[in-house]
Amino acid sequence: MKSAFGKVFNAIFNRFTVTAAVIVLQLAYLCVLIFKAGDLSNAVRYTLRGVAIIAAIYIVWRDYNPAYKIGWIILISALPIMGGVLYVLFGNKRPSRGLKKKLDPVENISLAYLEQKEKIEEICRGGRIRGTLKYISEKGGYPAWTGTESKYFDSGEKYFESFITDLEKAKHFIFLEYFIIKKSRLWDDIFEILERKAGDGVEVRIIYDDIGSINHLPRAFHKKLKKAGIGVVNFNPMRPFLSLVYNNRDHRKICVIDGYIGYTGGVNIGDEYVNRKTRFGHWKDNGVRIRGEGVWSFTVMFLNMWNAFRKTDVRYEPYGPHVWHSEEFDDHGIVQPFSDTPLDEENLSENIYLDIINSAEDYVYIYTPYLIIDSEMETALKLAAKRGVDVRIMTPGIPDKRIVFFFTRSYYGNLIRAGVKIFEYTPGFLHAKTFISDDKIAVVGTVNMDYRSFFLHFECGTLLVDTPCIADIKKDYEKSVAVSREITESLLEDKWFDTTVAAVLRVFSPIV
Repeated sequence: MKSAFGKVFNAIFNRFTVTAAVIVLQLAYLCVLIFKAGDLSNAVRYTLRGVAIIAAIYIVWRDYNPAYKIGWIILISALPIMGGVLYVLFGNKRPSRGLKKKLDPVENISLAYLEQKEKIEEICRGGRIRGTLKYISEKGGYPAWTGTESKYFDSGEKYFESFITDLEKAKHFIFLEYFIIKKSRLWDDIFEILERKAGDGVEVRIIYDDIGSINHLPRAFHKKLKKAGIGVVNFNPMRPFLSLVYNNRDHRKICVIDGYIGYTGGVNIGDEYVNRKTRFGHWKDNGVRIRGEGVWSFTVMFLNMWNAFRKTDVRYEPYGPHVWHSEEFDDHGIVQPFSDTPLDEENLSENIYLDIINSAEDYVYIYTPYLIIDSEMETALKLAAKRGVDVRIMTPGIPDKRIVFFFTRSYYGNLIRAGVKIFEYTPGFLHAKTFISDDKIAVVGTVNMDYRSFFLHFECGTLLVDTPCIADIKKDYEKSVAVSREITESLLEDKWFDTTVAAVLRVFSPIV
């Protein structure tokens, strides 16, 4: 009985619940204060309306996405007293000055370590694809690599089987960066290896996102890692204060082992990702392992984040791919890991996706758990379908967030009428984030097709060009289609009420 009471108590009074409650109370108090002040004084009322007008002008002036502008302007018009203040508090997509102050210097330093050593014109002859590689290299700062093997995993189970095997073989260092780490059997298996490796002298460092993991880890997690000899950074911790800074999360999933083995994909560390725990039916996820020169980009990504949040800077050179592996790596096509950041105005991930869609000649197949897109992305998808490209988008059959799924379905109608094929993964929840096109190019990573991934989060992915594993990605997609339900216009007509409500609410989807 005591144990049951303890579980209920911990569920109600955990750190996330208490912190969120304090923030909600602050917001409620602020709203009441503003409305009361507006009632008491004409000067205050006119000042608040002035703030709303200035905010609206600023929104129009800023180089924001049109859908984002419309959502905020409608909200400000509907709530002239409160709308301007809400925008000041929550509308600015730029990271806080504190976050920029930490991250900008290390990002600038790291540019020297990410030179494009091979000319892209020499390693890639395809004109449109060559342009994509150059764009990522020049505007994203991450080079394209040969001398890199890649292997695709069509499930979290296969991903972590290989992942754990490589952890066991680590001799020098292990870097892990994950949005979510959950107290789970999977984490217990991984931690046992990390603790043992740290004891054997292997350098182990972990970065995890505080809000992503806040409800899933014991309070003594930090201490447990440090006691085991593991370095740890808790990214952008949640405090009991109303702040915009919580918008920017580290959504990346990175593993680097000994400088020449790397992993990324959709999976976090928790039992549902390997289907040891059932939450929303079968959990469909994926990932990629790379081995060779290209791992250096993931190493630099990790060290950038580490150095931004630790006072003692870690040098980059001791962690290169050839420090512990003297032999040359075989060529297996082109591999280009990349990271996207909200610190700049370059919407790298969205532009990569757009480039693949606009360059497609035969097909584009897409995995995404969320489909909340802007007009530019919607137009690109529809135009590709209209010019004869086989455009397919797969979303979950069982959602993890019903309101987000509601928004996702609101985009189906226009896309289907333009010729885009929409599938819902019938066995359960689809968490993979993947593009593949024309048997030539693919992206596997962490980037959802939504506003948070495109504009607010730190993300990463791997662009693959002419690699053998592209055939495996296509085969996996076709197998997923075979167990999925295609959404048709007639199915949407049966849900006309939901579709109508969603279409109205969709105006606000960019600011949700």
